[in-house]
This record gives sequence, structure tokens and C-alpha cells, in this order.
Amino acid sequence: MSRSNIIDAGWLIDGTGGPVREKVRLCIEKERILSVTDSDAGYSGISGTTDLGSYTVLPCLIDSHVHLSMSGTDDPVARKRQLDAGFNETRDLISEHLWRHLSHGVLAVRDGGEKHGHLQRYRNEFHDMKKTPVNIRVAGRAWHRAGRYGGLIGRQLEKNRSLAEEIENDPEYKDHIKILNSGLNSLKEFGKETLPQFGRGELSDVVRIARKRGCRVMVHANGKKPVSAAVEEGCDSIEHGFFMGIENLKMMAEKGIVWVPTACTMKAYSEHMKPGSLEHDVSRMNLDHQLGQISKARELGVTIALGTDAGSTGVHHGSAVKEEMKLLMAAGYSLAEAVKCASLNGAGLLGIEDFGVIAEDAVATFIAVKGGPSSLLDSVKTPCLICLKGNFFTL
Repeated sequence: MSRSNIIDAGWLIDGTGGPVREKVRLCIEKERILSVTDSDAGYSGISGTTDLGSYTVLPCLIDSHVHLSMSGTDDPVARKRQLDAGFNETRDLISEHLWRHLSHGVLAVRDGGEKHGHLQRYRNEFHDMKKTPVNIRVAGRAWHRAGRYGGLIGRQLEKNRSLAEEIENDPEYKDHIKILNSGLNSLKEFGKETLPQFGRGELSDVVRIARKRGCRVMVHANGKKPVSAAVEEGCDSIEHGFFMGIENLKMMAEKGIVWVPTACTMKAYSEHMKPGSLEHDVSRMNLDHQLGQISKARELGVTIALGTDAGSTGVHHGSAVKEEMKLLMAAGYSLAEAVKCASLNGAGLLGIEDFGVIAEDAVATFIAVKGGPSSLLDSVKTPCLICLKGNFFTL
């Protein structure tokens, strides 16, 4: 470990979505950034310089939708074993996934739910932020209606108990409440929509309870009706949001509700299906439609936080972040805007104040990657340098 006061960077992507800057000097004192200037502007009173003239400096990345207890393997036997695994086996898997995130410059993740609640125990008893400094936001076991989708990542309501009663009597502490309000996207019928799992009144109760507890509401929803019910009642984020339609996007922009599109799930499905098969063609159509919605969301001013659904088939922890960034760019986002989705917007959704933007008086937490911006998404594998509150180390 070493400590430096001045960093001369070849390029800076600051996380605000603004243009990429060249030849930038960061002056750091203790844990904070004193100034961000042109590297030839000169600075007196601080000694020690780190030359990163051939590197791109950017905020630490955030994946706003993962499943840490599952991997991206396409082996059905391995996936079933992970779903049924006890704590010890799952603990090792979570540790591996956190390290993969760290190795790709991802320093915060938001879990989207799990079947057994192992992640909460892991964070409380085993997570060492000094060894693996990745912030974890926990949903615990998600809630779904009996007979509907959700058993893989959560639990159903008990008979004769309302959603509000279940949540109010839930002893598990969690950072956000995860609600499943639709089914999965069909890989056989393009654009198929499912009915909402919960009504507006039920979702309104969830939001009320969450506000009282000081936590947020994360809603899995695809299709117009499941999304509109969640948006109208003021949930904090819509997860996936396939086929939600323009009216929901407009309402999300008006209400400031965050969208986590997880487009790379469909890209992964299309790559794992046999070319020419119905599933291959429909998954590709689903992806193209989602990219169209993302493009429209950009026009309307919807806040998008990057999330990958890492742990689903073909979506691998850490590396999926750059794949989702590429898809955002395919939908019309600039590189700087895609980085904002993966940093500042994610930090806002997760309630993280220590990183997300590189600016004067911000905490000095960021990553540096070899090469210029044009090669960034091919280089974000192992950042050459991670700065945590002014302290630097390499992986």
C-alpha cells in the first residue's frame, strides 16, 4: 500500500455524465479530493505525484442488481446445487463472487433476493471489508404470491396473511424490500405479459412500511400493468421492466423512480440458445425491444442505474457490468453516460455517499484502468489501481 497526494491522469470520466476530460490532475488531502484541474495548471504546497498519464480514472462501479448466492453457470446440475446449498457452501460462493466484482472495479452491489437468507448472515458474520472492500446491500428473501414466480429467490405469503402483515412481522433486517410483481419474460412468445402479483393497495402498504423503516422498495416487474401498479404507488426502483411501455417510462421520469433494465440477461439467453431456435429468436427480439425502451428512457430523462442480474444464466459476476455498459451505449448512451449509470446513479439508489463521482470535496475513492476511454470496456478486468479514501492499492 502507498499513499500519494497528486495524481496526473491521462483521462478522467467523473461520473456526472459530462464529457471525458484529458490530462487531469487530482489533488488529494487525507480522504478527500481537494481539486480537479488540468494537469498543466500547476499546484504548490503538496509533494508526491503518481503518474497515470496512460490511464483512465473513473468512479468505482456499482452493480445495482445481482444474486450473490448464484453463479452465471449454464450447468443445470450446478444451478440446482447452488439453490439448495447450505450456508457453508454458499459462503464460499459469495466470497468468490465478491472478489470477481472487486477485480472488475465494482465496489458496491445490490442483491435482488435469495431463497435461504444466507447473504444476510454472510455480511453480518464473515464479510471483511478490509480484505474485500465491496459494499453489499441485502434484500434477504423476496416476497411473491403463492403459485406465482419467485420461489428461486424468495418466499410466498403465508395463508390468510397479507403482504403488509408478512413484512411488518419479518424479523430479518434488510436494506431494501424486494417484491416480485410479475412473472418472467417468455422465451417462446414475444411480448407476452403476465398479470400483477399484488394490487396497488398492497404495494402502497409496502411503500408505507418501507418509509417508516427508512428502507427502499425494489420491484421485479415486466409488462405494463405490473410496472404501472408499482410506479403509481411510489416504489423506488423497477427491476427489468421489459415491455413496460412509454406511459410507464413517462411516469417514472416524472416521479424520479429509478429503472434497472438488466438488458444483458436477454443477451446471455440469446447466446446460450441454439441459433435458429424459437428461444434464440425471441430472446433476441426481447433484447432489441428493451434497447428501444432504454433509448426512449434516455430521451425522457428516466434515471437508469446499471444492474446486470448477475447470477442468472450466462450473466457472470463482475464481468457482466461492462456487458451492460456496452448495451447502454448500443441504446444511445455515451460512454460517460453509461459510467454515470454504473456509478453516480447506482450510488444514489443504494444510498452510498463515499463514491460515485470524482469532484472537488468528494471522498477520494475511484479506480484507474490502463489505456484510454476507447478501450475502457475491454480493459475493465483488473483495474491497475484502486483508491479507497485516499489510500491506493493494486489487486
